Order: sequence, then C-alpha cells, then structure tokens
Amino acid sequence: MKISGSIYSDKNRALKETVSDLEAHQVDMLHVDCNDDVTVFDDIAEIRSWCNMPIDLHIITETPEKYFDLLRKHPVEYVTFQFEELPDKLEIPADIKGEKGLAIITPTPIEAFDDYADWDFILMMATIPGQSGGKFDPENFRKIRSFKKKYPNKSVHVDGGVNGEVSFILRNMGVHSSVSGSFLFKGASIGQALMDLTKREIESRFKISDFMIPREECPIIDKEGMTLEKVLTSIEEGQLGFTIVEEDNRMVGIISNADVRKALLKNLSSIEEMDPESMVNENPVTINAEATVDEMLTEVRNQSFPVTYLPVIDSDKNAAGIITFVNLIKGEI
Repeated sequence: MKISGSIYSDKNRALKETVSDLEAHQVDMLHVDCNDDVTVFDDIAEIRSWCNMPIDLHIITETPEKYFDLLRKHPVEYVTFQFEELPDKLEIPADIKGEKGLAIITPTPIEAFDDYADWDFILMMATIPGQSGGKFDPENFRKIRSFKKKYPNKSVHVDGGVNGEVSFILRNMGVHSSVSGSFLFKGASIGQALMDLTKREIESRFKISDFMIPREECPIIDKEGMTLEKVLTSIEEGQLGFTIVEEDNRMVGIISNADVRKALLKNLSSIEEMDPESMVNENPVTINAEATVDEMLTEVRNQSFPVTYLPVIDSDKNAAGIITFVNLIKGEI
C-alpha cells in the first residue's frame, strides 16, 4: 500500500522543509488538500521545482470547472473531487492528465461512484474532511469490501485516521494508498511514523468482526448431500482456496485445496468412489470474531505452517466470516 503524505498537516515547518523530509523518507506521494482555494496551485508549481514526487490532489469545491485550466497548466498524477460538494455530475475534459478519483464521506453510499465508473479510483474519507487527527470510522471497512466486490478493477484510496493498526487492516484489504497527515508529523520523526504504518506488530482497538468477510459472502457447503463436484464448485466460486463445511447450520470444519489434493492422491484408482466427508478438516485454525488484530497475529505466528486464511467463528463456534491474507502476501512481493 502506498503512503500519501499530507503536506499541510505539518504546522511547524515551511512547506519546502516538509516536502524535502517526505522525499528523503521515500513517502510514495504528496497529498495536497484544496478546499476551494486556487492558490494551492502556486504551491504545486513550487513543489514541481523542488522534486519529482507524484502529487495526489484532493479538491473540495462547488465549481470544479474553474480548476480545469489550472490542472492543464499544472498536471498532477492523481486528482480527486469531493462528491458531496458537486452540484451536478462532473465531466472532466479528456485532455486533463492524471488518474481521476471520487471522494466520498462515510455516510455516502458507494453507489455514488456508479455515475463515475469510468474514473480510476474512489477515495474513502474515513473521518470528517478537513479535521486533522480524527478517528477512523470502522464503517469504512465494510464500504471498502463492498466497493472492491462491485468494482474489482478500481483502486481504493483512504484518507483519515490511518494509524499503524488501521494501516495493517487496509493493507490486508488490498487498499491502493492511504493518506497520512497528523500521524506522520505528530511523532518523533516521519521515519518513525512510517515504520509504524508498515510494521507487523499492531496494538489493537478494532475487532476481527470490523473487517472480516462476513458469513453471507463466504463459500459454504452443506455436509448433507456433499459431493466432490459440489466441493470443487464451492472452492472455485469462493476464490479463497477453501470452503466452510456446515451441518444443520453449524460449522463442522473446512475443506481446502490441499485437503482435496491429498484425498485425490489416496484415491486415484477409484475417484468416483471417494467419500467427500474424508476431506473435511474438523479442527482448522480459527479466530473468534471478537478477537483483536494483535490476538489474530499472535495466533498466526504460533502456527508451524504458513496461514493464508482463517475461518472466523462466533462465541458458539459457528461460522461468522473469513479473514484472508492474500493481499498482504501480494504486498510483500
């Protein structure tokens, strides 16, 4: 996940010093907030004379057309317009360069993006826009998951309340980039803050239930009437590498790709007679929905094998959802 440093969140230094510090620490982008202030482009012109870092511009305005010529004169790599301020559907001229994004606040549903589906990304405002140091609203975890399911080829950017723990969860969810402002500048140094944003040891305040894939979106198969074809179909359609097995609506285990492979190797001469129930792992590693991120990481570290997913259970040990680490693995490559 890329980190976009919010340049105006540093209240104690000159702009050039802030930008130089962010560049020296290899922050991925410079986030520039424009609250209907065209003079922001004077700063962009200066930044271009200092460095070649990508600029991530967020414009909040009721009159977006007055920025078109400025964007032509001072092109940026990413430009985002705040949805709630737009009086009408915005059409950005084709000659304006850079990726285009739509920013929405937490109460705004992701369907706002439907009219902008030809744009490149959505920016989830996870705190109140313009309010530095706010807390991340966990409702945005659900919105991110829903958006990525609806628009799998679009990027998700996040702004607001991103600390070390939130950063870990966002990386796990496959978020493209996050804006960091007060968190970057309130600590001892930008370098220390960046380490906190990318470290693997997390102090938790969010629960697994805040960001897991919920049960209704999980691959689940009923043990009764289970066949090899049904098992393979459930794993294939779930695209997670395994399926949860239930009996009378209670989780009794899982069947993974590895479980199927082992069963096939034992029954190559009589696959048609193979009992699918023999594939069920009745004691998989699981995590409780009320557990914290720190507890989840401790559980993963304690295993003697690589963990790429975890079934999530409730207090009655029934399936509540799934946590997958696929996006974290991709992010390490």
